[in-house]
Amino acid sequence: MSPTKEQIREQVALALSEDIGAGDLTALLISESETVRAQLICREDAVACGRDWVEAVFEILDPAVHTDWCFNDGDEIPAGKTWCVIEGSVRAILSGERTALNFAQLLAGTATATRAMVREIQGTQAQLLDTRKTLPG
Repeated sequence: MSPTKEQIREQVALALSEDIGAGDLTALLISESETVRAQLICREDAVACGRDWVEAVFEILDPAVHTDWCFNDGDEIPAGKTWCVIEGSVRAILSGERTALNFAQLLAGTATATRAMVREIQGTQAQLLDTRKTLPG
């Protein structure tokens, strides 16, 4: 079962309120008209996961921020490759980058570890199951 867009948006809004509260003071030092192009680059081989959460971060902060994905959720990303290009307001991107990275790292890390376990038991009678010790949602 996958979370709905609304559930994702609620999770992201909560994370943003914890991470930046009423605003990012550092980002306020930068002109509102300043724009930037940023890249999300994988440091190690990974399975892409978390696109909807990353997009929700920037949709909440500034709907004009554009994300261009080089890999889709479920794709294997080689180390050193660009996963996503983010373009738009420097203020919005700086304000949301930590929250976006936290979601991307957690979700891609979980997907990567799960893919490794699935491969490990491939060809056996074993089944990979989740437990109650999982994150809610």
